Amino acid sequence: MTTDDQQRSELGAFLRARRSLLDRAAFGLPPAGRGRTVGLRREEISFLSGVSVTWYTWLEQGRDINPSRQVLDAVATALHLTVAEHDYMLTLAGFAPSRPGSSVAVETAPAHVQRFLDALDEHPAYALAPDWGIAGWNSAYERLYPNVATTPPEQRNLLWLIFTDPAVRSLLDDWDDTSRRFLAEFRAEAGPRLGDPRYRDVIGRLMDASPEFRERWESHGVGGFESRERVFLHPTLGRLVFEHHQLRPSDLTDVQLVVYVADAETRGRFAGRD
Repeated sequence: MTTDDQQRSELGAFLRARRSLLDRAAFGLPPAGRGRTVGLRREEISFLSGVSVTWYTWLEQGRDINPSRQVLDAVATALHLTVAEHDYMLTLAGFAPSRPGSSVAVETAPAHVQRFLDALDEHPAYALAPDWGIAGWNSAYERLYPNVATTPPEQRNLLWLIFTDPAVRSLLDDWDDTSRRFLAEFRAEAGPRLGDPRYRDVIGRLMDASPEFRERWESHGVGGFESRERVFLHPTLGRLVFEHHQLRPSDLTDVQLVVYVADAETRGRFAGRD
């Protein structure tokens, strides 16, 4: 399957997934038989968007067609897509350029990125490669999550750890919400690159290893990054509260830096540990 075929297939699956989750009552529609209150029919999306049933059906089937930006915008409005979901759909259809891709996998953070992480001192921080491999981290992050230093490099992937490492599950007080958020963010980035062997490998291994990942991946959730409060239940330091931020170096836009800024109480306890 070519990359274009992969993206058309993903676009179709994404549209079907979003349509199936719509609340019929929110559109003033009655239950669609047998008490079903969610999910609109293709014909209903066609009517709401002003796009022919045939054309919309072809979109969901991943046909080799060339929908206009106007058609896609109309479908996004009918499906009540979020900004992140709308951008994702446009990217899959070739209208929103993805971030510049690296021709070489980023397995280890470049020296200047590692120096930046180290300079953050008491703030836990790490660098993510395009496939979400953890390419670098500072000593504060290792204090927060010691397993990062002992995990084999081929398993040192944020999604892999979130869904397969019991230590991560116990560290997070909101594992269910965080795992869904991270997966939605990953999918938003991975959509245009699903044909890349690195992405296929990560996704394939997780599909085999985690029923929860498999179920959530097939729901096609998409979301953008949002700075927010993160709470960790550390086995020795107790409850730690941070604010979660993301940065991207202008000279290495494929790499994202994630930084946790502690609140006053956490800073005193966390930074005081040798």
